[in-house]
Amino acid sequence: MKKIISVILLGITIFTFAFSSPALAADAAGKAVFAANCNACHLGGKNAVNPAKTLSQADLEKYGMYSAEKIIAQVTNGKNAMPAFGKRLTSAQIENVAAYVLEQAGNNWGK
Repeated sequence: MKKIISVILLGITIFTFAFSSPALAADAAGKAVFAANCNACHLGGKNAVNPAKTLSQADLEKYGMYSAEKIIAQVTNGKNAMPAFGKRLTSAQIENVAAYVLEQAGNNWGK
């Protein structure tokens, strides 16, 4: 009986790490990219340049930006006062920061 439980627990542990580690790594990478490149204007999901257009889920939805594809396009190409980061960041870094922004927006930026 102990052996069966041990095997089941081992299987659950392997399954958990096999399928959650990349997400955790992407989240940490996105957070690091955001901290290094976005915090100056978007600390805590705010917008220092245009306070009406925050990174909150409501504002992202209101302005048609609540998707990874839209965020990736804006970070890559820039728009209005936001500079383009396509030559400064890799596509993986931009994808990670987009995932981080969406996750934080969905969690109300920890509020």
